[in-house]
Amino acid sequence: MFRPPAPRGASLHVPARRAGLPVGLPGMRIGLLGGSFDPPHHAHVQISAMALARFRLDRVWWLVTPGNPLKAHGPAPISERIAAARRMLDDPRIVVTDIETRLGTRVTADTLAAMQHRWPGVRFVWLMGSDNLVQFDRWQRWREIAARVPIGVVARPGSRLSARFSRAAQALECFRLPQSRAAALATTPPPAWVLIDVPMSPASSAAIRAAQAARSPQGGVRLPTPPSVR
Repeated sequence: MFRPPAPRGASLHVPARRAGLPVGLPGMRIGLLGGSFDPPHHAHVQISAMALARFRLDRVWWLVTPGNPLKAHGPAPISERIAAARRMLDDPRIVVTDIETRLGTRVTADTLAAMQHRWPGVRFVWLMGSDNLVQFDRWQRWREIAARVPIGVVARPGSRLSARFSRAAQALECFRLPQSRAAALATTPPPAWVLIDVPMSPASSAAIRAAQAARSPQGGVRLPTPPSVR
């Protein structure tokens, strides 16, 4: 039921180093945090820091997407979002990337298939906030995603309970790990997932954009990205 198909939808023949992609070595535990990062904010940093600690990860790669098919309006130019994300970070274990742009993928399942082909032996973990787990069943081929990599879910304000009883969570309930086994997530064969409780930040990209628009004299002009959070 959860067996992933062969990789598809991306060019798979360019070595990672030559393509300008980050380097992942066999055996490394790398968390993948995907999103538009429009704009990046403290909750992204918090999720990454908690994932590094609780899931015993070596790196977290931010996958800054060209666009999100679940959002009605397109994001800011990807170069601006990447630059803003990098200004927020001072932990070298968190790496900002444009992997989907370089791979030519737009769907998470295709991105994961291409990444597993390029970085064989790397133990990838998909990271998300509990607010994303609520709508995970709307993602294209979400069962394939769950079959490809373990999933680490970090609690977010107002969505922990709804995430716990979401359609995707119920479908994957028999594969859920207790929080006490969070450190073993990266080495657990998928499907596997865990929902962890952490001190929560209320920040969200949507709220930041709304506040920026409200402060703008034109009522909708994008203001400069908020200063670095360190």
